[in-house]
Order: sequence, then C-alpha cells, then structure tokens
Amino acid sequence: MQAPDTVGLVWFRRDLRTQDHAALHHALRQCAQVHCVFVFDREILDPLERTDRRVEFIRECLVALDQDVRALSGHDSAGLIVRHGVASEELPALAHALGAHAVFTHHDDEPQALARDARVRTALALQGKAFHTFKDHTIFERNELLTQSGGPYTVFTPYKNAWLRKVDAARLAPWPAEPFATALAPRPDWACTPVPSLAALGFAPAGLATLPLPTGSRGAQQLFDDFLQRIGRYDSARDFPAIKGPSYLSTHLRFGTISIRTLARTAHALATAGNTGAATWLSELIWRDFYFQVLANYPQVVERSFRPAYDAIVWESGPAAEALFAAWCEGRTGYPLVDAAMAQINQTGYMHNRLRMVVASFLTKDLGLDWRWGERYFAQKLNDYDLAANNGGWQWASSSGCDAQPYFRIFNPVTQSQKFDPEGKFIRRYLPQLAGLPTAALHAPWLARPLELQAAGITLGEHYPRPIVDHEQARQRTLLRYAVVKAER
Repeated sequence: MQAPDTVGLVWFRRDLRTQDHAALHHALRQCAQVHCVFVFDREILDPLERTDRRVEFIRECLVALDQDVRALSGHDSAGLIVRHGVASEELPALAHALGAHAVFTHHDDEPQALARDARVRTALALQGKAFHTFKDHTIFERNELLTQSGGPYTVFTPYKNAWLRKVDAARLAPWPAEPFATALAPRPDWACTPVPSLAALGFAPAGLATLPLPTGSRGAQQLFDDFLQRIGRYDSARDFPAIKGPSYLSTHLRFGTISIRTLARTAHALATAGNTGAATWLSELIWRDFYFQVLANYPQVVERSFRPAYDAIVWESGPAAEALFAAWCEGRTGYPLVDAAMAQINQTGYMHNRLRMVVASFLTKDLGLDWRWGERYFAQKLNDYDLAANNGGWQWASSSGCDAQPYFRIFNPVTQSQKFDPEGKFIRRYLPQLAGLPTAALHAPWLARPLELQAAGITLGEHYPRPIVDHEQARQRTLLRYAVVKAER
C-alpha cells in the first residue's frame, strides 16, 4: 500500500519497458509519487568505440520508454529523467534532489554491476534512503533452484528438469504498472530534458536503422508476434542460418524491452499443449536462466575456466597467434562458413546461434587460441552481448565450462557448412566474391577444380584466402593440447 508523502525513484537499467516491470510495480504500490530515471553510465560507455550500435539501440529505446511513461501516467509532465555520468554518483544525487525515500531497481549479478550497486546502496544509506532490488531478468535466479545436496546446478539437464518441476503460474505472472500509474509524478522543471542525442553522448550513428532490429517495446512485440507465427517450426529451422528460424529477440531480452515472463509464459503454455517448436525454444530460455545462475554462484568464470584444470591448457601466443586471431576477426580464415559468420557479426552485430558455436570451436580448437580472446571480441561486437550467456557459450565451446561439450568434440567447419547451409545461401550473402562457385565447391573452395575457380573469377590467395590451417592437422594438435585435462574428465 502507498504510504502518504513517500517518493520513490525507479532506476531503469536492463529493463527498458513499462509493461510487466517488477521494480516499477513495487514502487508505484509503495510510494505516493514515483519518478523514473535512466543513467548513461560513463563507467560502461567511456571504454566503448564511438560507433557502438548498442548505445544507439538503447538511446532509441529510451525515447520510446519516455513516451510510454508519459502515456502510462496520463499527463505529459511525467516522463523519463535521463542522466549521463557515473551511475553510482548520479543516483544518490538525484535521489537527494527529488526528495526520494527509496530507489527501486532490479538485480544484476554481473561483478561490475554488483560493485556499482554496493556503492549506490552505501551512498543512499548515508542519506537515510532505502535501496530495493527485485528479480526481473530471469524466471529463476541465484539459489532458487538447488540440487538435492543443496548446491547450485552445474549440469543443464537436471537444472532444466528442476526448472520445469518448479515453474507455475505465479512464477510466470506479470507485475503490472497500469493499475497504480496515478502515482507517476510530474518531473521538476530542471529534469524536463529530452533523451540526449548520440552526439551529446559522444557517439556517432552505427547504422542501426539499416538493420531489421526495431527498437523499444513495440519493436520487441513486433518481433515476438512474427515469431509466434512460426514457433512451431523452431526446432527444425533454428540451426540453418539462411532460414528465418530464430526469434531474433535476443537484443530485446538483453535490454528488457520485453519481459522474460511474457516469453516464458507463452512458450510454456504452447509446449504443454504439445508444440515441439515452443518446447525447444523454452529450453533455450531455460539455458539463459542456467547461465545467469552459474555467473551468480561462480563469479570466477568471468576470468577463469569453470573447470580449473582447463586453465592448464597452453594456448598459442605471440605474433603468429595474433595474426591468426586477426584473420578470424576479419573473416579471412579460408573456411567460408566461418568467414561468412564473422562478416555477419562485423556488419550487423548479430550472429546466428549455430554459427556462434562453429566460430568458437574454430578459434579454440582449429587455431588453438584462448577462448577469452573470442569472448572479448564478441563482447565488443554483439548487439545482444550479455556477460552470462557469452561467457557460458564460449566456455561451452572450449569445453572448459559447466556441462560443456567434450574436449574431443571438434566441429569440422566444412561438414558444418554442408549440413547447415547446404545450398550455400548464407555464404553467398556474406561472401559475394564466392557466389559464382558451384554449391558443391562453395564449402571448401581450395578443393574446387581449377576450371570452377576460373569460371567464378576466383584466384585463391587473391580474391579469397586459402585455409590458414589444415583442419585435420589442427584437430590432432588440439587433442594433444587438451591432454592435460584428460584426467579431469
């Protein structure tokens, strides 16, 4: 119930929506007046390249969120307060200026976020103000699901089974703001400023408008509505990058423009009714929860392998390794599926999930490079970059993580190409210089007949590189490299 004269401040972070928003719901119910704020945190933004597409995406989502807050309140004087500074300094200062009694926000278990929140909590406590955080980004988190021995799950299938046993309507129920929206307060005159432009933030446009990535809650709903028309085929279509198989909601999930409860509730209902595609997609949402609880319980994975024995692996290093890494980053490996996937991430900030596994396996097990190199590159490039999922995916591919693929499972980039891009549509889209090759030769151009290369106008080493490693030789080196962990398996 609302206490008279209490003022609350809702701190939006990775939850850029008004619908089904736990912190907003609780603030509106407990406070007579509620303000909404987002901080462009310099500690996060300053190290980024000046053309970071994620900043552009967030900025557009904030414009939509500001409009949604106004519409929800029913008066134009409400809206989103936006700051650009160090969040751990801006929040306490803003709470003081607004006379807020408490700040409401959501859990974030990334180590940098935990440290930031601890500073905010301390600063607010010195002012006599409360700091309330709520679960919002997952269905289950932290220690909500434990093994019979009382520890966190480190194997996915038992975790998934426990997730499915425990999930119920209450867990998937929304946290509505609409019934309590009259508590949304007018902003003071000094806070009635528009969402800052990219230029004001020190960034330049990064081509977001050219991508099929609509922004804000409406954009998320648009993608979800489209996916629901084909969710029944998700299990059979999701592995083929040339097919419209995925939901394409990962960036919206990352920034919370749509609620995970909305997605999981829909997927669970469809899966229960026998929709196999929805069941497979629900499993992917559960993987997401799994990786978040791994990060929360084992924060050392940010720097080290989940399996300590895997930190004994000696990765390639020195100038030759750096040259291999540069070729991987720039899509110059000579393996078309790998290079097309890297072209996709470099051009769009998105990479198909099957291809994330292929290129990660290639980096670690064909090139012999430390998985952390690839993890950092993805962190720079992915629109949907999320520490928990990115770290979990890379440790899975390198076999160093919990419930990872066995170290001796090494993706063959040619057979992966033949299986998942059989007509070469994806390769031709991102490597147009190879478009003239017959499909049979497209997956391994170095094996093409000279007349095929000539007819396609291709000279290997000039128009397209020869392979930078021999896969079979690299496989043997990898088995030797990983011999130090055989006993650990």
